[in-house]
Amino acid sequence: MTDKIAKYIKEEVANEPLTELDMQEDLLGSGIIDSVGMMKLVLFLENEFDVKIGPSDMTVENFLNLNSIESFLLKRKQETG
Repeated sequence: MTDKIAKYIKEEVANEPLTELDMQEDLLGSGIIDSVGMMKLVLFLENEFDVKIGPSDMTVENFLNLNSIESFLLKRKQETG
């Protein structure tokens, strides 16, 4: 799961070319993703992992880094199971 997300971020939404992306790297705070990139990422996650992400879900806690995104998606999939 995180491999797909990391690949998408590196290839489609990163503000500058990335060869690596650490699981704990702050995606927004470090400037890897901006607000437009975040919207693209949310659409990708909804389509790729068949989840619905509402405005109240778009929090720093859920989208801080790859680990938090993965945890959020796993929790969401369990809720909708």
